[in-house]
Amino acid sequence: MSDHDELIHSLRARGHRLTPQRRLVLEALQHGDHHMSADEIAQTIIAHYPSISVDPATIYRTLRWLRDVDLVSETSLGQNHMVYALLGSDDHHHLVCEGCSGVIEIDPSILDPVRQELKARYGFAARLAHISIFGLCARCQIGEHEG
Repeated sequence: MSDHDELIHSLRARGHRLTPQRRLVLEALQHGDHHMSADEIAQTIIAHYPSISVDPATIYRTLRWLRDVDLVSETSLGQNHMVYALLGSDDHHHLVCEGCSGVIEIDPSILDPVRQELKARYGFAARLAHISIFGLCARCQIGEHEG
């Protein structure tokens, strides 16, 4: 069974309806090799299915629904829009440079002490599935990216 088929089966097993538009958005996210904006998702759908028109509002509604059922992460990587990615079984975190807009993926275990401290200090069970931390990369701190 393909990843796409597994996602569809998982949604149906949980009682969710899978409309053609939801299928198209899921498929676009699966074909993307990076975090995608709603516009990029629309462009991917058009590229694969030029005869099908999907309203941008439908894409946004579908992305919110996929986020709410814990299949998609919604995050900012320092652009003026949110980006989306399918959630895997592993946590997924980024360092985003505010100087050069570079993005560095980090080992998710680095946040384990934070998760443990939140639980110990506040009794809070943090869901740290997808986090972006903003700051300056090493090169920007020493001015290598300044124009």
